Amino acid sequence: MNFGAEIPFVNHLGFVLELFEGGASVIGYTPRPEHLNSFAVAHGGAIMTLLDVTMAVAARSVQKDMGVVTIEMKTSFMQPAPGDGSKLTGKGRLLHRSATLAFTEATLYDVQGHTCAHATGTFKYVRRLGREPAGTNDPHAPVSPISTD
Repeated sequence: MNFGAEIPFVNHLGFVLELFEGGASVIGYTPRPEHLNSFAVAHGGAIMTLLDVTMAVAARSVQKDMGVVTIEMKTSFMQPAPGDGSKLTGKGRLLHRSATLAFTEATLYDVQGHTCAHATGTFKYVRRLGREPAGTNDPHAPVSPISTD
């Protein structure tokens, strides 16, 4: 199963997509030594990336031809995520969707099923770059301060 887009950072971290349908997602991740912090547990940045991608995949699972970009994300760390080579699992779900926004949550579990971290996030649906005429979906284009969303 693939993510529906080439995401070099996700490939670098070694995330494995396990579920991508119906507003739900599951992603497996086994932190490597270079993904650990000085306490020999999974680095918070790697954990936040896993939660971010897990929520984005849940948002995209109901309309796979669209991309999403993170608008906001809140993460709570409950306990360290082991860095001992055991698998971590991110489980996400789409809570609500409008025409342009997705409201999501994701939880990270260790191999024993303990909750290590939880996040909520808001994502904006966007058409994938390269599929539209030039300039119609430019992420660097000026944004109007007045939104019609």
